[in-house]
Amino acid sequence: MALLTASELASAYASGELSPVEATTAAIDAIEQRDGTCNAYCLVDAETALDQARASEARWREGNPIGPLDGVPSSIKDMFLTQGWPTLRGSRCIDPQQPWELDSPITARMRESGLVLLGKTTTPELGWKGTTDSPLTGITRNPWDPTKTAGGSSGGSAAAVAAGMGELSVGTDAGGSVRIPASFCGIVGFKPTYGRIPLFPASPFGMLAHAGPMARTVDDVALLLDVLALPDYRDPTALPPPFGAYREATRRDVRGINAAYSPTLGYVDVDQEVAALVDDAVRLLGETGVHVDEVDPGFEDPLEPFDVLWSAGAAKWLSKFPEGSAEKVDPGLRALWDRGLTHSALDYLGANEARVELGIAMGEFHSRYDVLITPMMPIRPFEAGHDVPPGSGYRSWPEWTRFSYPFNMTQQPAISVPTGFTSDGLPAGLQIVGPRHSDDLVLAVARLVQEIHPWPTERAAPVAGEGSRT
Repeated sequence: MALLTASELASAYASGELSPVEATTAAIDAIEQRDGTCNAYCLVDAETALDQARASEARWREGNPIGPLDGVPSSIKDMFLTQGWPTLRGSRCIDPQQPWELDSPITARMRESGLVLLGKTTTPELGWKGTTDSPLTGITRNPWDPTKTAGGSSGGSAAAVAAGMGELSVGTDAGGSVRIPASFCGIVGFKPTYGRIPLFPASPFGMLAHAGPMARTVDDVALLLDVLALPDYRDPTALPPPFGAYREATRRDVRGINAAYSPTLGYVDVDQEVAALVDDAVRLLGETGVHVDEVDPGFEDPLEPFDVLWSAGAAKWLSKFPEGSAEKVDPGLRALWDRGLTHSALDYLGANEARVELGIAMGEFHSRYDVLITPMMPIRPFEAGHDVPPGSGYRSWPEWTRFSYPFNMTQQPAISVPTGFTSDGLPAGLQIVGPRHSDDLVLAVARLVQEIHPWPTERAAPVAGEGSRT
């Protein structure tokens, strides 16, 4: 069966050309054939998925689907509570032998919309870094080149979608964790405005934490956001329901808007080939009638306050782990834990003040520019199994993903869209950032980029070469 998008699958279900059972069987077959190399899934429940697919097939046959994504094979990152399945978050410190009785808001909305849940995707322990490996599940690899990282922390979700092991997935993003692997794996990953997708339990990373849909096309991301954007009483910070459908909003005419293009944010070193790919996509966007000015937003790298917020959140989470856990966790996470314990309340409040000031500065910037465009990643995917590119001199993962975490601090919507391949066959992407609550605009600009700069959505990443789970 040819690789179809979620939107195309739904059309095929409606016409009777395909059934959810056929699509789910194809996704399960792809997992069996490809995931031994990618290691994108930490749990696969084929029997339950096929039961869900058969129920969906009956609804489509009766002309009564729950919604436009009924029966679409999907996955969910192992950070979200899922009734009946363990949520281990990549950690050996969480007991799998306990009742798993709750669905997170995200899981609940996916079930209510008839999506077929194939299983859960891998994450670094507690989603703490920009690559995906953990003491529990091993290394997740890039399906375009399994010697390279898929990125993280939603690397399992990105690799699964890119390799055709399910059309849709949902990840978390508190420092770039949806957008980093989306760029590295050549798919679309969207971090909507803070509170647009409800979270429960609340993330220890606080107001940095978002969830986001991941797919091969902007249309599919928008469709999934329509499912996930409904409020849930368990998240008191959740936004009201959106005014309209995001899928329809992607079709708005954005020609004539003012876009700022910042190739470096004023302080980031970018790989020359990645920069050229992004430059070309921005040039094409300008030719459509979007007014593009090359200008930096004018803020300094907020790495220091981000690190305070990040490490303090990790320390808070890990403080709830059983006694003796410190010796079991990822050594890098243990170092983050220790650093977080050194911060005072004043340190944390000062970092949060810097976060607010950055948000105000970006609000003023967007009074002049409708969107900001940057490269998504300043580097290409590097060797799997490393937290930083070998030989780079970087000490921690945020140092090589400086385009992502500022916009978690500001809580703005930001999306990664593929822009092409480097000479060694690795994907690159650009990022589109909008003012808070402009999710519809960001999606519309992203869709225009995808239209003028087509991406091979009809085929899966090749999963070439050799790889292993260790």
